[in-house]
Amino acid sequence: MRDRGFASDNNSGIDPHILRAIEEANNGHAIGYGDDRWTAEAITLFKKEFGESTEVYLVLTGTGANILGIQSAVSSFNSIFCAETAHIQVDECGAPEKFTGSKLIPIATRNGKITPGAIEKHLHGFGFEHHSQPGLISITQASELGTVYSVSEIRELADLAHKHGMYLHMDGARISNAAVSLGLPFKAFTRDAGVDMLSFGGTKNGMMIGEAVLFFNSALSAHTKYYRKQAAQLYSKMRFVGAQFIPYLRNEIWKKNATHSNRMAKILEKEVAKLHGITITQLVQANGVFAIVPKSIIAKLQEEYFFYMWDESTNEVRWMTSFDTKEEDIFNFTKILGSLLGEYPATNSVPKALK
Repeated sequence: MRDRGFASDNNSGIDPHILRAIEEANNGHAIGYGDDRWTAEAITLFKKEFGESTEVYLVLTGTGANILGIQSAVSSFNSIFCAETAHIQVDECGAPEKFTGSKLIPIATRNGKITPGAIEKHLHGFGFEHHSQPGLISITQASELGTVYSVSEIRELADLAHKHGMYLHMDGARISNAAVSLGLPFKAFTRDAGVDMLSFGGTKNGMMIGEAVLFFNSALSAHTKYYRKQAAQLYSKMRFVGAQFIPYLRNEIWKKNATHSNRMAKILEKEVAKLHGITITQLVQANGVFAIVPKSIIAKLQEEYFFYMWDESTNEVRWMTSFDTKEEDIFNFTKILGSLLGEYPATNSVPKALK
């Protein structure tokens, strides 16, 4: 198996500029738990992006960010609406439910995006003590299926939430990819669109470790610092998280890296579309390509370039590109895929542009 694949953007390394920032912060001593100049500067940069009244909490992991944001806004008797494919529903081992005591209500969706209409039928039982009380809508941007919510779609969900006394949470594990796809600043499709709290991801886009939880409704963060400590997300050497966000935001490394990974996904889509027997199942709007592949070749293809199955019942796979994916990776991969499909001989050469 090759050491590069399309399994996850988590599998890539660290952007060299980020690694250098960590090394530079590793000089002498600094006060722990976030009382350092790097964390302070990172928070200032977040406020510049999202507004001065934004409350910022740095954490270690995406799951930790989601827990912290959601826990700050709900009580144990609340219910949380999310896509059935949402990370908080599928890939966080019940952590949101464990820490909040709230009930997750998954919403069926074809493209990873939930709509007001799909949620409205669940909005009942307000004030009735026998029913879990609707409290929060959580969306993922970009979604787990690589699709991207428009500003108007987010605004509609925010309006629905606020109309019923609920909040809108955004899981932004791949928010940089979404921003590049939309061609908009972060604030335009988060705070300005009615989002109440945001999990801002960095590790899928070139950072080593660290995410941030941003509150645009400051009333929700009254107890967040205590929740952060209880959830083991208050890192003692927080300067090494803050130091990464400084070049990431100030020098727009987020945009450079996400632009590249999104472009690689579009090239992969284009090359795969040339082959017979492959069906691309979702719009390619960020850095993921979803496709149905003949079952007979999947294991052989994974031996060359590892990737994950998405839906074994339909032979749907997920191919993720990263900030360090190379065009050569894509052309070699599609060459092997084509060979396994019988599209052309395995001895076909790599495109001349790569020689």
